[in-house]
Amino acid sequence: MTCLKASMLPFLLCLLVSFSWIIPAHPREDFLKCLSLHFEDSAAMSNVVHTPNNSSYGSILQFSIRNLRFNSSELKPLVIVTPTNASHIQAAILCSQRHNLQIRIRSGGHDFEGLSYMAAVPFVLIDLISLRAVNVDATNRTAWVQAGATLGELYYSISEKSRTLAFPAGSCPTIGVGGHFSGGGHGTMVRKFGLASDNVIDAHLIDSKGRILDRASMGEDLFWAIRGGGGQSFGVVVAWKISLVEVPSTVTMFSVSRTLEQNATKLLHRWQYVANTLPEDIVIDVLVTRVNSSQEGNTTIQATFFSLFLGEVDQLLPVMQGSFPELGLVKDDCFEMSWIESVFYTGGFTSNASLDVLLNRTPRSIPRFKAKSDYVKEPLPEIAFEGIWERFFEEDIEVPALILIPYGGKMDEISESSTPFPHRAGNLYVLVSSVSWSEESKEASRRHVAWIRRLYSYLTTYVSNNPREAYVNYRDLDLGINNLTGTTSYKQASIWGRKYFKNNFERLVRVKTEVDPTNFFRNEQSIPSLSSW
Repeated sequence: MTCLKASMLPFLLCLLVSFSWIIPAHPREDFLKCLSLHFEDSAAMSNVVHTPNNSSYGSILQFSIRNLRFNSSELKPLVIVTPTNASHIQAAILCSQRHNLQIRIRSGGHDFEGLSYMAAVPFVLIDLISLRAVNVDATNRTAWVQAGATLGELYYSISEKSRTLAFPAGSCPTIGVGGHFSGGGHGTMVRKFGLASDNVIDAHLIDSKGRILDRASMGEDLFWAIRGGGGQSFGVVVAWKISLVEVPSTVTMFSVSRTLEQNATKLLHRWQYVANTLPEDIVIDVLVTRVNSSQEGNTTIQATFFSLFLGEVDQLLPVMQGSFPELGLVKDDCFEMSWIESVFYTGGFTSNASLDVLLNRTPRSIPRFKAKSDYVKEPLPEIAFEGIWERFFEEDIEVPALILIPYGGKMDEISESSTPFPHRAGNLYVLVSSVSWSEESKEASRRHVAWIRRLYSYLTTYVSNNPREAYVNYRDLDLGINNLTGTTSYKQASIWGRKYFKNNFERLVRVKTEVDPTNFFRNEQSIPSLSSW
């Protein structure tokens, strides 16, 4: 999957422009005084607690912002806490409650709407960047991974212990596991092994009372909720225990691009009938972009068919020639490698890069970005794609893109209610629409956001409905928001909640009401508590 880095708060554009971050000094000072009671001395506290008066504050805040549109936001935390152990998180939770401050929890900073580090109310940011240990038990095929670790750090640690063990999660190595696992998490092995959250077997969570809970002590309802119910609703997950999967010593990858002049539209149309019915060892994603044409001064549409096959090329070719001969795949298009090398390939690294690049938490580029997701249950007709191309050719839009990720295989075998993630059997693929741009002006932001909203409206006829489903890890505040101050009705929250979770939303609300009745853990799209109404 292509790495989708972050997005914006579209409903708050005017607020971002005009809001003056003026609050009394005492909430911060009272919070800091409370927090100091939980540290042995001021030196220990200064390494973990950062305020705007500290030189470290700006660099820590900016380091994990994954969208340039947020760099100048005034919706900043009063205090940043970078815990090095669970007691620091417990203290931050208890002191925030005592002084009526909200919190945000950041793992890798890839929340599409920036909710992991921005808020329009006074808040404390708990940045988990220092909690990123990974302990792999190759014998039992399990690992404990702290929530501040990135996928790259997880994959690196697995590869150190075994070249035939892996984990089915996303392709972008800088994504934090905390948010990724909380919302589901799919990658190039989703059709073989399901989501990342489908392979979580335990967790350590700190709840609103400051208790540290594992699977046994939190109970199966809460353990169910944190594996796909979205981050920042039920507590702070400090670490996850995951089940590793076995992969062959050799896997095969290919990347084949076709333009409109090379029948890209017909190939894409045919792909819809094939991709979710292939053997589960094969995933073929598609990235659609606008590129320069061979005709000087013109542009065209290019569809790149990008695949991981858990096996050797001589096993792959007969399957592709029998199921998708239209693509014209040949042996020279394919590359055999180990699984960890495939992580390099999907991440866009060169083949001679050191494994250590997976430990780099900084993306190679950070764009201004907005994205939306849909689920497709019936193949789009060719004319629908042609309508998309018309919109891609609009001259005042910089970088439009589509990503098509097929389901089927293991995803069809898991019930909708096994975890909060409900998008299982019946879905051909998830369709991600995105647009990115480099221009800094507010007018450019308005123009590009308006464009993707028009594209989303155009797609209405062709995607799921009642509800129009969406993937919570591709967060989109256009779907609806909660009230950050005051109460949010069940009816109001269900507008966005049912799109992400369908009928599982009701159970999520019941779990939330039981474990966080005061609705302490909340944001614009957190699960609401009935007790707070």
